[in-house]
Amino acid sequence: MPGTEAAAAEAIAEPAIEQVVVRRKKQKGQRKEDLSRLPVRIEKHELTKEQLTDIYGENGWKRLPDEVYSRVEYQPAVKEVVEHHVAVYAAKKNDDKIVRAGRPVDLLRNSIATPSLVAAIMNAKYTNAIPLYRIAQDFEQSDMILGRATMANWVIRCSERYLSLVYDKLREHLCRQRVIQADETTCQVTKDGREGANKSYMFVYRTSELSGEKPVILYQYGKTRSKSNIQKFLQGFSGTLVSDAFSGYKSLDKNDENIRSSFCWAHARRDYTDALKALKGDAKELAGETVAHKALVQIAAIYKAEEALKNVSAEERKTRRQKEVAPLVEAYFAWVHEQDPATILSEKTKDGLKYSLNQEKYLKVFLEDGEVPIDNSATERAIRPFTIGRANWHIIDTIHGAQSSAVIYSLVETAKANKLKIYEYLKHLLTEIPKHMEATSLDFLEDLLPWSKNLPEECRKKI
Repeated sequence: MPGTEAAAAEAIAEPAIEQVVVRRKKQKGQRKEDLSRLPVRIEKHELTKEQLTDIYGENGWKRLPDEVYSRVEYQPAVKEVVEHHVAVYAAKKNDDKIVRAGRPVDLLRNSIATPSLVAAIMNAKYTNAIPLYRIAQDFEQSDMILGRATMANWVIRCSERYLSLVYDKLREHLCRQRVIQADETTCQVTKDGREGANKSYMFVYRTSELSGEKPVILYQYGKTRSKSNIQKFLQGFSGTLVSDAFSGYKSLDKNDENIRSSFCWAHARRDYTDALKALKGDAKELAGETVAHKALVQIAAIYKAEEALKNVSAEERKTRRQKEVAPLVEAYFAWVHEQDPATILSEKTKDGLKYSLNQEKYLKVFLEDGEVPIDNSATERAIRPFTIGRANWHIIDTIHGAQSSAVIYSLVETAKANKLKIYEYLKHLLTEIPKHMEATSLDFLEDLLPWSKNLPEECRKKI
């Protein structure tokens, strides 16, 4: 397809430096806008009447509009002991009837833990990837002694008792969607009942990045990579599952009539990219003539055509994909079928061609539904916070710890996607949910979901 390939090559021409380095003048009023989301404390700087009289004489001055400027002060987190005094009453004549005043609901019985303290620990670990031993060190610097084991206990108990209720509600919402994206990464759990250092897995599922409103990102711990973990989580789901070509995802397409697989184009180009990276010496000068380069040129053209549809409705995206993207996809696969692996030296290039041939059916699914993304990059981004945290704390002690981590990472990432302040949202959940633990209905959870209009304003980011 010479014409298609030439058009694709033109589509990814090297950008000029002026397009890459954008030099903008700072807009007038930008600082005021940047500071508008912070609370303001006014400090007045005035001259005394005596000082003014010395300068201007008796009543010889008038006041003009103030000169106003702003500076930002920072105050480290304040920690304090709140000593609760609960009034106790008894009758004057006898002590048979004793009455106590009301008191707040305990987060954890006989514990000093509070919603604000536990939310701060969760935010530090699961948002900022700070291990518990370093959180303990930070607390110690401000004269607060709090052990790692105590904090781990609080996190696990609050996750299992309270936050898991919201997690389950979000999973119900997710499984009602038409399109779900999925991915997984490894982790190590030291006390999982197996001998030696065995791999465990953290799966992540999210609503389609093209679905728009009410985004949900949920983690799921799996002792193994078994497809049973995926089936259990997706119970009740009917629609398209976007993923890589892992057999656990693919088997759902084959064995469950309610689930259809759509595979990731980023994976389709990965081997070709690796093939070019492997070129050395004089071979680099001939990179443009390689099969890998020709494949990447065509895939880049597909991506460019898809990028133009980023901000249109799902219905319009489907229509235009058929007209603008499908011909490029068909041209690519026609070219792939023409290649002779026997004439290709690069094993990576052969792997790339083989991947496309084997997964052709699944790589074309996105063309039929405007809500199905071309690749699974959004899910890979969603799992990155876990991989960053894993690099800091390396291992998880127990299965309970892994399951709790899955719940908290889910709430943190879903809060981010819904533009909430993570600490404030976690604190709100840990404040409100304990109040309803004796309730017979879970309807109260609707008001606690990340998109609820009944969330307090302090939970919402102003940008």
